[in-house]
Amino acid sequence: SQDTDGAKELESIKSDRMKVLQLNVCSDEEVAQAVEFVKNNLKEPEKGLWGLVNNAGVSAFGEVEFTSIDKYKEVADVNLWGTVRVTKAFLPLVRRAKGRVVNITSMLGQMASPSRSSYCISKFGMAAFSDCLRQEMYRWGVRVILIEPSNFVAATGILTPEIIEAQAEELWRGANKTVQEDYGKPYFTRQITLMKSFVNSGLKDMSLVLNDITDALTSKYPYTRYNPMEAHWRLRLHIVTHLPTAVADWLYIY
Repeated sequence: SQDTDGAKELESIKSDRMKVLQLNVCSDEEVAQAVEFVKNNLKEPEKGLWGLVNNAGVSAFGEVEFTSIDKYKEVADVNLWGTVRVTKAFLPLVRRAKGRVVNITSMLGQMASPSRSSYCISKFGMAAFSDCLRQEMYRWGVRVILIEPSNFVAATGILTPEIIEAQAEELWRGANKTVQEDYGKPYFTRQITLMKSFVNSGLKDMSLVLNDITDALTSKYPYTRYNPMEAHWRLRLHIVTHLPTAVADWLYIY
């Protein structure tokens, strides 16, 4: 959005090489307008657009019995369907340039996590969409690349203790009486405390992610997947995706 701090900071640079445009990725109309805006601002539109980075995202938490269907839809609408919508709209331009599509997913697009099903579903979906699109785009010379960061919540502010408090209140209030009684308020409160500790433990320096996005867009031979993350998350991701499920769950969940 053009009225956010990030947009204002970008506009303050006053670069002739950069245009800042507000875009709601959930709106077909706004995405179509964005495509026209880009076409009108390309020096050589017939040569297409080199790079598209799908970075818009929202986050949520809550165990399955506490998470409403509306919340599942809300998260997927931005993270998954927003990515599909924007990619489909810009693909003709990217194909013309034999360019790059870079999708920012998450380590939670490869491994599941309790209380994060709404987010995981959207990110697993993004990963599947990217993999399918990559295979389709080989014949066009277009590269489709995934960036799968670990916990950068502290850097992005996508979740804060205040947001967690507000979401927690909504989760508890929205749960039916049976769920409230079966889980109990003390258990629920412990889960909220764990969630707060997770967001506070995130990396505060975004350079790992930004460097990988840069490489994905500019390298002659980019990787298909980038994993900007600390060593312990890299190890966990490798274990979860390579060891038998029972072993991985025993190590990290039970």
